[in-house]
Amino acid sequence: MHVVPLEAFRDNYIWLIRPAPHDRRALVVDPGDARPVVAALESQGLELRGILVTHHHHDHVGGIVDLLHWARSRQVADVPVWGPGDEDIPGRTIAVGEGDSFTPPGWDCRLDVIAVPGHTLGHLAYVMSPPPGSAIAPALFCGDTLFSAGCGRLFEGSPDQMADSLNKLRRLPENTTVNCAHEYTLSNLQFARVADPSNARVLNHLAHCQALRANGRPTLPSTIGLEKQINPFLRTSDPGVLRTLEARVGRRPKDAVEALAWLREWKNEFKG
Repeated sequence: MHVVPLEAFRDNYIWLIRPAPHDRRALVVDPGDARPVVAALESQGLELRGILVTHHHHDHVGGIVDLLHWARSRQVADVPVWGPGDEDIPGRTIAVGEGDSFTPPGWDCRLDVIAVPGHTLGHLAYVMSPPPGSAIAPALFCGDTLFSAGCGRLFEGSPDQMADSLNKLRRLPENTTVNCAHEYTLSNLQFARVADPSNARVLNHLAHCQALRANGRPTLPSTIGLEKQINPFLRTSDPGVLRTLEARVGRRPKDAVEALAWLREWKNEFKG
């Protein structure tokens, strides 16, 4: 697999996936804006073979209809659009949900669908697994559920739902790449250094990501293994995180769900 982020809006990433660097077939994930996708497809001579959608927010679906029109203008009329069946997704042709698996036509990888409600109620994540025996790592496309060093706001779901969703993702193989939809890593790491102050890995990764951004490079993808080390929302049972929450609130959270809720509320108002 060859996966690259296309920049959109102020801090969105639309993920462009090809079976190999020389292959002309392409899938895109969460195209909120058609323009950067069309520019990439045309400049590289690629063929759009499918669209994956994680949730219904406009910055993830706003470019779908224009992309389908563009594909039809290139005599490609049958572009499947996979998306959550419980949400209103423009142009969706195939509704998917928890436990579904599929292989895009002509590809040799498998996509497994995971329901990850919290940010929205119907939010999905996709895990792309290479053929058996391949040395390529699985790739997670998780929209706005899991960010590097963070998680999405709870616009529709509950802390309990988000905790369950993050636990599902936490159990993926540690080499799974995390391809989320926003470049929020620096601000998330600034929060993580306060929420998990004894975690030296956070400081080291912050310095690394600051250098990447200074050179105009993305901080993504991350990996599940790295996120388990630096992401306070995946570390809600860690003693260091619990001590910080106790000092802030005046008591320890009763469980990991309450810890996540406190962290998310704190992050909502965090100024850095």
